[in-house]
Amino acid sequence: MTREEALKALEEYRVSIDALDLRLLELLNERTRVVEDIGRVKRSAKLPIYEPKREDQVFANVTSHNGGPLEPDAVKRIFERIIDEMRTIQRVRMETSRDGEGNS
Repeated sequence: MTREEALKALEEYRVSIDALDLRLLELLNERTRVVEDIGRVKRSAKLPIYEPKREDQVFANVTSHNGGPLEPDAVKRIFERIIDEMRTIQRVRMETSRDGEGNS
């Protein structure tokens, strides 16, 4: 492969990556909206934000459906980070609501 061919191929792959990133972003925001709904339910029922058993279920679900090439440990680390961010969103929303600022 020539340098020019390589650069052209890289550009095409990067266009694909950019499009995939936007799809991931859309899905993460959709997940966030559901997490916000869950947070409202937890707040109204005075349930805890952190549910280790549920997190274990999420990890089991995603790793058992993983067809690769990501290794199961990589999938779990990615979802640990996603869940951590979602938990932060729930916590902030609950605190904001208690302060009377986020009653929408």
